[in-house]
Amino acid sequence: MLPLAEVRSQLTGHFLLSLPFLNYGGPIGSPAANALLAESAAQKADELDVDLLELRTRHDVGGPLIVVDRKITVLLELPDDVETLWSEQFSSKLRNQIRRPQKAGMKVRFGPQELDAFYRVFSRSMRDLGTPVLPKTLFTAIRERFPESAVFATVYSEDDPVAAGCGFRWRDEFEITWAGFLREYGRKAPNMLLYWALMERMIGERATRFNFGRCTPGSGTHRFKKQWGGADTPLPWLQRPRDGGSSPDYDRPLLRTASALWKKLPLAAATRIGPFFARRLP
Repeated sequence: MLPLAEVRSQLTGHFLLSLPFLNYGGPIGSPAANALLAESAAQKADELDVDLLELRTRHDVGGPLIVVDRKITVLLELPDDVETLWSEQFSSKLRNQIRRPQKAGMKVRFGPQELDAFYRVFSRSMRDLGTPVLPKTLFTAIRERFPESAVFATVYSEDDPVAAGCGFRWRDEFEITWAGFLREYGRKAPNMLLYWALMERMIGERATRFNFGRCTPGSGTHRFKKQWGGADTPLPWLQRPRDGGSSPDYDRPLLRTASALWKKLPLAAATRIGPFFARRLP
């Protein structure tokens, strides 16, 4: 099986993806079946005349597509108990960063009822980053369809949500897929408490690996994830540009300008129209 989604945008181009919004979703099957699926995807890309076919996988599939290294993830192996992680794996600097929001009285809440608070923080964080937010209906569907594996967490300063995340537990691994925090609380580091609380919870649930989600090598997000002591892990995504050309430039001046303008939108407007544009981004 290989899920594919066609994405069209005048701003970014015409894509065939497996899968948009997520970090993984490539072919499922034996090595021989995966290679055949990749070939079929290439044929479909030719039929649709897309600018780029991209399969977002965690393993090398083979077949006619090229492997690109534009994204990586960071994986942290979790010990059997929280004390080992805190005392033996974390540096004193990292522990002090986690204590800062704790000393400020911030608390973390978990559960499906945190969806509204999560989205309130996430939508504002995405606006501040200059990126259209995904629709709230997507997260509502995730909560309904995957009640056992989807995790919502929110950090509160008194009664105000100031950092939040949503991720998935799959077998022995947890991935935090979406997260954000309010910039005016940055000095109190609520995002540090968010990640620590999720690690505590996953150790309690006997997970053995914490996946920080995809990032661009060398970016600020990458540095944030590396400070927790995890290992860089390549994401061998597969691509085939149209007619053997080059991969799209994701840092074009037009996209940078659009991102800068998006940051200036009123939050209500960005949240309302963001999903319309988000579904058109690869």
